[in-house]
Amino acid sequence: MTQRAVVVVLDGLRRDMLRAATTPALADFAGAATSFAAHRSVFPSATRVVSACFATGCRPARHGLLGNSVALMEDGVLVRHDVGHPGFMDHLRAQRGRSLEVPTLAERLARAGREAMIFSNVSPGAARAHDPDGHGWVLHRAWAHGPGLRRLEGAEAVAEVTLDAAGDAMLTEAFLARALAGREAALAVLWLGEPDAMQHAVPLGAPAAMAAIAAADARFAQVRDAVGARRAAGEDILLVACSDHGHQTVQAVVDIEAELIDAGLKRDAADAGLLSVANGTAALVYLHPDRAAQAGAVLRFLATRPWAGAVFSGAALAEIGHAPRDHLLCAVAMATEPEPNEHGVPGLAYAARPAGAKPDRLGCGQHGGLGAAEQMPFLMIEGAGFAPGARRQAPSSPIDLAPTLLRHLRLPADGCDGVALQTPSRENDDD
Repeated sequence: MTQRAVVVVLDGLRRDMLRAATTPALADFAGAATSFAAHRSVFPSATRVVSACFATGCRPARHGLLGNSVALMEDGVLVRHDVGHPGFMDHLRAQRGRSLEVPTLAERLARAGREAMIFSNVSPGAARAHDPDGHGWVLHRAWAHGPGLRRLEGAEAVAEVTLDAAGDAMLTEAFLARALAGREAALAVLWLGEPDAMQHAVPLGAPAAMAAIAAADARFAQVRDAVGARRAAGEDILLVACSDHGHQTVQAVVDIEAELIDAGLKRDAADAGLLSVANGTAALVYLHPDRAAQAGAVLRFLATRPWAGAVFSGAALAEIGHAPRDHLLCAVAMATEPEPNEHGVPGLAYAARPAGAKPDRLGCGQHGGLGAAEQMPFLMIEGAGFAPGARRQAPSSPIDLAPTLLRHLRLPADGCDGVALQTPSRENDDD
């Protein structure tokens, strides 16, 4: 029997928002699947980074994509980049010779003569992080490719999809027709844009945010029904439902670049020798090697800021899955508080002011750091090696998904930082 794996990602859905009244499909699935009560995101807890961790089974220090936004050294100058841009992965490959520094699931499957199909309704950069070099299929409204990075157009593409609940519904129909009933991909991933998109736009717990959660839950129900039909026909399918991160309410927005200038550490906004790169409720701080003498002063300054919940530098970067590479001086997890917002949803956070014209999202949802709520994604898995209705208490994270999927597909997971989650020991389950 040929094994297949199907993954549905409800972007930005906090684990504590899974409720029978608002997510009936997921609540019902919990009775058939193993749930992971201590599942955490990575750092930054942001979709493009999580996508790369999901695809490779490795932490950012290994796969090389450090944030949703990053800085790269180009011709001796640190240059800030938004990873979400559709052409970023091509630019990264041109700079480094390889997009990601370890194999993706798509690459591993291609080597075995099988296919991965990724249907994504988040940023094009996050979609491409699953398969930046074109070993399989990526379907996104702004970017679509087949094997060999063959660009897809017309009926082969999904350009009409919008970043909202209606767009998720359109993408789900394409996914069901082309990944499950069409090419019968060994790995089929549907990454929904909701509820993340709406939670960035309105307060957490607001009616529109709850409606987005309900809509995403309905999309999962569609996929689960389709998987059930394929299983009834004799297929061995591992079904995964998960999110990539949670959300916290932005209580204040901090212009870190302005504070570095006011402190005399950065000459002006054009000074590229010291760059603070916003990642929602986190920031990556880069220092040009010519300015290495400033490192201590910058770190001391950041440690005094009330908005800096934790500052990781040097060897301490390993605690969050990073390393002092690409001239990264430190990573900042913005401060958080447990208090609720206006709708009773707990978790407040400071956010780093983003570059360009991106909205500040004051009072709305944001993520990226290490706050309890943004580090509260959910994970449920149904299939061989997973007991129905079990709750696993052992920690897990997105880096465990690739080895788990590879084990089900009977392929090796050598080189992954994560571990396969099948067949847990009894002491890690609740009866």
